[in-house]
Amino acid sequence: MYSLLLVLHLLSMIAVIGTTFVVPVIRRFATTAGQLRFALGIATKLAMVTKVGGFVLIGSGVWLMILSEMGLSQVWLNASILLSLLIVVTLAGLIEPRIHKAMRIASESREDKAPAELARVLKSLVPFESAAQLLLVAVLLLMVVKPF
Repeated sequence: MYSLLLVLHLLSMIAVIGTTFVVPVIRRFATTAGQLRFALGIATKLAMVTKVGGFVLIGSGVWLMILSEMGLSQVWLNASILLSLLIVVTLAGLIEPRIHKAMRIASESREDKAPAELARVLKSLVPFESAAQLLLVAVLLLMVVKPF
């Protein structure tokens, strides 16, 4: 049971990391309004993978703690849980609404060149995506290194 749960935990981490790092890269290569609509459509669909993966990650992590009888005695574990919750809040509360706004602007634009408002909204995503990526790296390091 423990091994199966550990595999689920690792797969959910891969899902969250993959979508969080890949979606901004796909979007940055899009230059026209049509390409941006396509990239934002992918981002919108993959947002569900990230959300589900994040909740499975946290849930399976807590379940692993219970099975291993580790509890909340490890500082690295508490920090990982807190950072994981911050990632979910950042993705769902800060990034996703901006992606939906960008998608709405892109779908309303019928010209080939992306509107200036769309560029502004996409630019506002960068700090939040970077923060989510840094938090993910920190969680990954805490899980692998277990420093304290």
